[in-house]
Amino acid sequence: MANFLEQLKSMTVVVADTGDFESMKRFKPRDSTTNPSLIAAASALPQYQELVKRGIDYGKAGGGSKAEIAKRAVDRLAVEFGIEILKIVPGRVSTEVDARLSHDMQASMEKARELIAMYEKEGIKRDRVLIKLASTWEGIKAAEQLEKEGIHCNLTLLFGFHQAVACAEAKVTLISPFVGRILDWYLKSTGKASFPPPEDPGVLSVTKIYNYYKKHGYQTEVMGASFRNAGEIIELAGSDLLTIAPKLLAELEGMQGTLARKLDPAKAASLGAEKIHVDKATFDKMHAEDKMASDKLKEGIEGFAKAIIDLEKQLEAKIG
Repeated sequence: MANFLEQLKSMTVVVADTGDFESMKRFKPRDSTTNPSLIAAASALPQYQELVKRGIDYGKAGGGSKAEIAKRAVDRLAVEFGIEILKIVPGRVSTEVDARLSHDMQASMEKARELIAMYEKEGIKRDRVLIKLASTWEGIKAAEQLEKEGIHCNLTLLFGFHQAVACAEAKVTLISPFVGRILDWYLKSTGKASFPPPEDPGVLSVTKIYNYYKKHGYQTEVMGASFRNAGEIIELAGSDLLTIAPKLLAELEGMQGTLARKLDPAKAASLGAEKIHVDKATFDKMHAEDKMASDKLKEGIEGFAKAIIDLEKQLEAKIG
């Protein structure tokens, strides 16, 4: 019998959540996602120094101070990793817009267009790249416009149902609800040591979103992300996509037995999820009322921004 990872691939698109090329070659995911933390970790390794050099050379070509060079180098390095990843995976790579722009719709769109232009200059078509934006109202509105331009978006740092509905109404390509970070918040707020996988708050959140999308015919894909354990992944088998770190991919590969499909579009169609509309006022109201989502979105943006600053400093130190 096939192991759990192989069975999962038969019902869900498996995405590698890593910047490590060797892991991608081993687990053969269809797509891959990266973020500044993963790129920073990979950039410190000897085997990736050629990519780091290319990023810095690109930054230097624009002139300016070391800080300005490093800023350009970070964007280029993300694209360099993306180019190499697309030589390994047959599908798409997600490349992130600077989290410091999360509340600036115009700047987010400009950065997304810059990143896509870099890929296209290297002969990579835009349908192989997903631009990652934080699921703020401004990020969602930026994505809505970018999608009209054929720039496909992955809305990340998604914690609340209101964010998911707004993304679907904006017709974004894909959302990344953060399962593990939702669990983290509930563990901390309840004082519990754990939740059984079927009662995991992150699992319940993604299940609700998936069923709502399928019930109402939204085309936006659901990609569960940020897993803390294999149990969460097993409970979301059947989701459109799941992005999984190498350690958990290895764990699933080592598991034997029958993997049951938990999420199913046909099943979702029979559920009574009432359709709602989320405008800015509704979004702001629901966001303020959802303490978990507002806490985790703020914390996530700050964390991603810090990772970019750390990567800029790391590259600045290498600029001669």
